[in-house]
Amino acid sequence: MKFSANLGFLWNDLALPDAIRAAAAAGFHAVECHWPYEQAPEAVAAALAETGLEMLGLNTLRGKPGENGLSALPGREAEARAEIDRAIAYARAIGCGAIHVMAGFAEGPAAEAVFRANLDHACRAAPELTILIEPLNRHDAPGYFLTHSGQALDLIERAGHENLKLMFDCYHLQIMEGDLTRRLQALQPVIGHVQIAAVPDRGTPDHGELDFRHICATLRDLGWARPVGAEYRPVGPTGDSLGWLPALRAI
Repeated sequence: MKFSANLGFLWNDLALPDAIRAAAAAGFHAVECHWPYEQAPEAVAAALAETGLEMLGLNTLRGKPGENGLSALPGREAEARAEIDRAIAYARAIGCGAIHVMAGFAEGPAAEAVFRANLDHACRAAPELTILIEPLNRHDAPGYFLTHSGQALDLIERAGHENLKLMFDCYHLQIMEGDLTRRLQALQPVIGHVQIAAVPDRGTPDHGELDFRHICATLRDLGWARPVGAEYRPVGPTGDSLGWLPALRAI
């Protein structure tokens, strides 16, 4: 198995270019991030070129303090699309292949209509990129618009864009739904990225409710060849939290 270091959580005490270098030194095959916009894209692109790592994905900005995305918020369409366009421009500048469009705190038919329209904008504006949507669990993100894989599947199927995909975050989906083996099997055609972390503490993927040896073996058997995102919260220095990596990488 190949793994991507999520630099929103791992080595987040370093500037993004230095975090990329640290991930390469630790043996990761790729990196991903949350909100890189304060870093000059030229510096990030240079670090990626130096290390040979690919930046798999980044997020659209959350919005104002206390918000968690804009794209399902009625009345905020102009802001949402500006942030989508900013993410697209940054991704293109650093050679990043995917953008996670964050929905935000909303509910109801109006929110769904706005989210669908903004996702359509994203998919049409960047047909060469993968546009990701991610269900978040109601404990960590109460009130978030997108919470279940079935909801995401409906959005994807009705959108009709080949580049709109599901971010299959094992941490969030285990909390909300469970039965991850069958969900991976059923949703494989629409999965654009997979992320892992222990449940329930979002720690290293070597303890808790989920056996990630089984999850990774399932992905292998399904033909998954892309790096899996390590999006966990380390306790202490990131370098001291990597004891899980050799065993899962050997699968």
